[in-house]
Amino acid sequence: MELHDENPFKIRSYQSALNTLERGEMDLMDLGQEEITQVPGLGKSVAEAILSIRQSGSFSALEVLLEKTPSGILEMLQIKGLGPKKVKSLWEDLGITSTHELMEACQSGKIAQLKGFGEKTQESILQNLLFRASNAGKWLFADIEVPIQDLSSKLQQLLPKASVRPVGDFVRKMEIISEAEFLIVSASLIQVKNSLKGLSNVEWELSQSGPFTWRGKLLDPELKIILHFSSPDAAVSKEMLLIASKSHLNCLVDEQESMAEKIRKNNFLSEEEFFTLNQLQFIPREMREGYGEVELAKKASIPVLLEASDFRGSLHNHSTYSDGKHSLRQMAEHCRSLGYEYLGISDHSRTASYAGGLEIERVIQQQKEIDALNQEMAPFRIFKGIESDILADGSLDYPEEVLQGFDFIVASVHSILNMDIKRATDRLITAIYNPYTTILGHPTGRLLLRREGYPIDHQAVIEACAARQVVIEINANPWRLDLDWRWIRYAMDQGVLLSINPDAHEIEGFADMYYGLCVARKGGLSKDMTLNTKSSVELEKFFIRRKESLVKA
Repeated sequence: MELHDENPFKIRSYQSALNTLERGEMDLMDLGQEEITQVPGLGKSVAEAILSIRQSGSFSALEVLLEKTPSGILEMLQIKGLGPKKVKSLWEDLGITSTHELMEACQSGKIAQLKGFGEKTQESILQNLLFRASNAGKWLFADIEVPIQDLSSKLQQLLPKASVRPVGDFVRKMEIISEAEFLIVSASLIQVKNSLKGLSNVEWELSQSGPFTWRGKLLDPELKIILHFSSPDAAVSKEMLLIASKSHLNCLVDEQESMAEKIRKNNFLSEEEFFTLNQLQFIPREMREGYGEVELAKKASIPVLLEASDFRGSLHNHSTYSDGKHSLRQMAEHCRSLGYEYLGISDHSRTASYAGGLEIERVIQQQKEIDALNQEMAPFRIFKGIESDILADGSLDYPEEVLQGFDFIVASVHSILNMDIKRATDRLITAIYNPYTTILGHPTGRLLLRREGYPIDHQAVIEACAARQVVIEINANPWRLDLDWRWIRYAMDQGVLLSINPDAHEIEGFADMYYGLCVARKGGLSKDMTLNTKSSVELEKFFIRRKESLVKA
């Protein structure tokens, strides 16, 4: 509607209706026609659109707009930094109707000459286009996990006498997946291949395939597929070679041979047999990345990895006080129903006005409600937190007398993401040295497959956290998974605690703890180095002791 200069009041009515529906709990598919028209905040036209969507999946006003909008324009609207006004200008002034044409215009310098753009905007658009292109065909682990599991089950049903084993990045729980790999073990491979030719929803590329490997793609969702074939006697060694990353396989076990060379020497009966015979501690599959795990295995220094059962509570969560979907009570009750001892509530601070950030009066109001709920729900505990924006100069978002009232503070960057590495790092370190900062939230601000994180000196940031006893968050939202798992070992070596935080904005968001656990285990995180494995009593003492020691200093 903005793209086509529709009536601003109509646009606002749709935006208002969306806000109402996102904050509510009604299921629009279950409501009757009369009930929908009575939902507060929905005008007549919006209610009619919802009823039409329920019947046909669309509505007439949308169809009219889509008919006069090239499909490439819709794709352009997904590019960071391009809102409807800028896209409209590109379309009308330069005739650009696709991301391909937009990239060519950036590379030729035409965008910079357009009114309201300039060199910086042109470069930003170009970098975002290149970033999107480099991620084409890739999926978040969380989005592709179920389709790959379903495909694995489908293959096993099709091949009941064979053994179908997922391998590759998926088994190592990499945060981004670009292909699904399987090892098919059978003594009758000719029969197996004949059966596979009729597999539905898969298109085989037999010209790109060979006797030991088939390539193709899953059609819906679209994803590359690689099938490897093995006889039963070589299955264990073949599986180990296909699960591990190339870097892991190239790691030297001794002065003569690498992991790959050791694996290929024999047909082992099990992975455990391989590690025992080579005098190595067993390396969990998700850790087989080539990030020092083989050296740790030589010394038997791989810790017992964190388990889901180790979690005692969930920190960094939002409620309807800011931009959450569920109330403080609902978040607490659901958290308790999951078996947790505590909930850390950390709604947005006042600078985040776009997310309903809390003014000081609302902070006081929320803390009074927390006190009442803590009395009612004891021994379950709600800890008073805030996700304080880190401002451009590294300061936090409230005066000292307000900061003192929180049990803990998650300090996060949400704005001005275009700083160079020195400024961005200095900004974080300034926030880390604030005595009220308890947890550094999603350190790079990345959104996987959507936005690169701002550049920081990870080593300097981690060392600052060690010096100031600041916990680093592993944000478990599948789009973030930040701190990156590749830095977990360094943080642990510096004595820095980590916290697996779901950043939940609704009760369903607590399930994201699983994805945080996946990357935490990849990085070798142990229970004793994880903040939210502490009991409620232990955590309260930690918060009090830390605040007293640093604030007084």
